[in-house]
Order: sequence, then C-alpha cells, then structure tokens
Amino acid sequence: MTTRFGFWGCLAAAMVVASVWGLERQSLAQDPGAVGETVAGGTVDRRFTPEEQTNIAVYDAVNRSVVNINTKATVATGLFLMEVPSEGAGSGIVLDRQGHVLTNFHVVEGAKEIQVLLYDGSSHAARVVGVDPATDVAVIKLDAPETVLHPVVFGTSGDLRVGQRVFAIGNPFGLERTLTTGIISSLNRSLPTRTGRTIKSIIQTDAAINPGNSGGPLVDSGSRLIGMTTAIASRTGQSAGVGFAIPVGTLGRIVPQLIAKGKVVRPDAGISRVYQSDAGLVVAELAPDGPAERSGMRGFKIIRERRRQGPFTVETSRVDRSGADLIVAVDGQSVRTADDFLSAVESRNPGDQVLIAVLREGHRLEVPVVLGAEN
Repeated sequence: MTTRFGFWGCLAAAMVVASVWGLERQSLAQDPGAVGETVAGGTVDRRFTPEEQTNIAVYDAVNRSVVNINTKATVATGLFLMEVPSEGAGSGIVLDRQGHVLTNFHVVEGAKEIQVLLYDGSSHAARVVGVDPATDVAVIKLDAPETVLHPVVFGTSGDLRVGQRVFAIGNPFGLERTLTTGIISSLNRSLPTRTGRTIKSIIQTDAAINPGNSGGPLVDSGSRLIGMTTAIASRTGQSAGVGFAIPVGTLGRIVPQLIAKGKVVRPDAGISRVYQSDAGLVVAELAPDGPAERSGMRGFKIIRERRRQGPFTVETSRVDRSGADLIVAVDGQSVRTADDFLSAVESRNPGDQVLIAVLREGHRLEVPVVLGAEN
C-alpha cells in the first residue's frame, strides 16, 4: 500500500521538524554545556569523558616536545668484516631552546649521521654532545629556530606510586608521536646494561612500548616528565605489556654533566674488589693511594716469604684474609651486595665525604672516606 502525504501532510511534517528544532535550540540555550562550556583553563567538550579529556590534554601539552631520530651507521659483517650501511630509528625529548635533545645511548651508538624530525615536519642534522653507556643515556644537539623547539617540563620521580596513570609518547615503527597509556606496574626495578653495570630505580609500566619508542618521554597526568623509555621485556621484540623507563631523578643527575662535560664523572671510593658474604662485603683489594686506603680501610694482605732451599733462595707469597674489613653500610644505609654499595656511593658527588661502616676484629667502625673521581 502506497501512502500519499499531499500538501497538508508535508506541512504537518515540516511543523513537527520545526517544533523539534525549536526544542533543541531552547535546550541548548538553557544548557550551553551540552556541547561545551568555558571553565577555568579552557573549554570542556562534553563529548569526551574526564579520562579522555586528560589523555587529550597530555598529548597536546607534550607531543611537540617529542622528536623522531633517524641514524645512519656502518657495521662490519661477513667473513672479511666488510662495512655495510646500517640505519636505525628512535625517539628523543627536547630539553631546551638551545637544541639539546635527550635520548638513549643505544639509539645513537656508532651513528655517522643523525637526523632529527621535529613536530612541524622539519628535519635537522644533529651531533652527539655526551653519552653515558652505563645508564643508556645520551644528549644530542641540533640547530633549529627556537620557535619550533618546545622543551619538556620536568617532574619528579621520588614520589611515584604503583597504579599511577602514565603516558608514553614516541615513534614506534617510525609512526611519529604516538600516544599510549597505562599505569606504573612496579618501581625500583633493576636493569642490566651492556657495560656490566645495573641501572637502579627503574620504572616498570604496561603502557605499550615498541621498537622506535626508545628515548621517548614517560609523563604523568600533569604532562610532566617522570622518565625516559629505554627497554621492553619481550621475546618477539614487540610490546608484551612490560616496559621500562629511566626515572627523571636519575636523568636530572646525568644530563647536566653530559651537556657540560660530554660524560659523567662518577664518585669513586677507591675500593677495587669486594667479595659478597652473608655478613657483608669483604674488601679484597684497595686502589693504591686511593680514598679508601688513605682513610685507613683494610683489604687482603699479601704476605711474601723467603726461604733457603739448598743453594737457592725461594720467594713465596700467600694471601691473609683475616684482617680485611667487612662493609655493612654507607651513611647508615645497609649494603649487602656490590650493587648496593655502588648505588650508595654513586648517589654522591666527587669530593663528598661518606661514612662507610665496617666490621673489623669484631667491632663496628665508621670510616670517613672522601670520594674521589672515577677514571
């Protein structure tokens, strides 16, 4: 059956539409916040949930501080170790308007050419300013107008909490300034580096981190930098929900030295070798005329003896371990492993005095040691 509206039917339909539009206009007039309303700090768009609004605000505040780093290098390969071109990619964080950019050491390691792509699409050549392989941190510098350099805002990492919402921005698989979200899954993780050292206080997050994210920022809900993404735990090389970031507290100690000196000068206690025991760290060897030896600390003694054997004089030596100091604490902080000791010392500066607590002949002593500089 076909329905014919005719003139009066069309008129009635038009009146219904006009009536509905009038009600909508009246509703919007009474509640302008149905689409958006002006509040302190900007306009809130009611299309988005509060969580989505936070995501958008963080991305808008930080994405221009994130750069795409492309490198070219040569690697030796094959039977005759012929050098062949190699390319790499990663992320970086704009530190200041002078063009300093923070990234991972492994992103720029061995690079012959570095190109940095900024948010506006412009590409700039960069050079390495300083590197610290022990913490996988590097600073590079490019020449670009100040107007296109947007430094990140540093936060703190000493008061982070497990469960806290975090945001990672980087260039996974070359896809520029990609935002992923998650939480802090754990704190104070340890991450070994290729130099044999261990980076302490690492942040673990479930925010998706993939190849190309390395060197990008990890920020909090206030758009403040709390860490730099550095690695993932994955058998496939892609995100498995376990990513790691170097905390901004560590970066804050390292970056100024890299910019000023090109390297990190770490404090040194002058203790060359220790052995771990259930009771503490046994001091095996002290650096000759080093800080620990000058302070009176004791290590193993080498006892040399000579004796006659027929017409010859034979010299022998033996190690006396009985008088070696046993390290149990640094500045009141208990230490049980060599890593504990290094962490306690390296949180200081050359020239600082630390109190190293040792057990010697059944007594606990506090030995003041003025730290030197590591060669």
